Amino acid sequence: MNYSYWELKEWFTNVDFTIVGSGIVGLNCALELKKKHPKAKILILEKGMLPQGASTKNAGFACFGSLSEIIDDLNSHTEQEVFNLIAKRWKGLQLLRKNLGDATIDFQQNKGFELCESGDFFQECIAEKENINQLLKPIFKSDVFSTCDNTFGFQKVHQQYIVNNFEGQIDTGKMASELLKKVQSLGVKMLNNITVESYIENNSNINIKTNKLDFYTTKLLIATNGFASQLLQENVKPARAQVLITKPIKNLLIKGTFHLDKGYYYFRNIDDRILFGGGRNLDFKTEETTEFGETEIIQNQLEKILKETILPNTNFEIEHRWSGIMGVGNQKKAIVKQVSNNIFCGVRLGGMGVAIGSLVGKELAELIK
Repeated sequence: MNYSYWELKEWFTNVDFTIVGSGIVGLNCALELKKKHPKAKILILEKGMLPQGASTKNAGFACFGSLSEIIDDLNSHTEQEVFNLIAKRWKGLQLLRKNLGDATIDFQQNKGFELCESGDFFQECIAEKENINQLLKPIFKSDVFSTCDNTFGFQKVHQQYIVNNFEGQIDTGKMASELLKKVQSLGVKMLNNITVESYIENNSNINIKTNKLDFYTTKLLIATNGFASQLLQENVKPARAQVLITKPIKNLLIKGTFHLDKGYYYFRNIDDRILFGGGRNLDFKTEETTEFGETEIIQNQLEKILKETILPNTNFEIEHRWSGIMGVGNQKKAIVKQVSNNIFCGVRLGGMGVAIGSLVGKELAELIK
């Protein structure tokens, strides 16, 4: 198809900044660029009908790490690195809330609860609780982790939970919708169902080749997270996360965000339903993919845990299943860097997109002087 003079002139001529990816990072990058360069022509390209990776497919946890996850991270990172990671996640969550407003994204701080499969594992975690509370005190000014009894009646787990007193939850759809509205109200142009296939950097501009047409831009910012390896040579692997949600359950008393098995499983309440995801650890190799979809091994295990542990005495039906693609690596720190003269990236959010996406987007825009 040939595009008209008007289309080419309005959307694809004299483009200052092109952002690839309309998820939380890409949209926040656009917001910050528009603040810094109000007269700039900014174009966001999105290969999906909606943000294609995890921004609208995640579980909506406003979290920064369960106790066992932090203990696990301390085995592969220094104390300072872990402190910096959590400080950044917390700062990112505050930025998200400030930018969009708690009511708009349905932010609720109902606390986070970690369920331990055995008393021994619970004790292992509790042995480190005070040290980690002290480590995090400069960020939160009080103890992050405490304990409570099994008030929700879960079975096949230790009868005490580890409580994260600062964890919250959001409505992911509302977050993405509000971000889109905010960005477009500033005059940022956005195109969906267009895939960037390659690009060639020249001295003063970049020739972007898409599945629809080719055009030039002055700067290119890549915010494709789990799909980063398709456009960049960076240490980012895709990680698929599978999720399901029940139909509404009468008199559902479960309230909060919940972590099981070092955070590999996670669930929460939303609209009188249980949203439940995880199980990537059952089959890491298969889940290292950019293909969306669900597998029997993981879906069966999710249903089993739902029936035996989370809702043992409750009839429920599964209404919907889906998956999202995260970007992970051997380090938890996101990659925010200048790739070449006019190309920049903000990728590898490590499953913490809600927490750090706003900040990574802002930092990505700030790389441009």
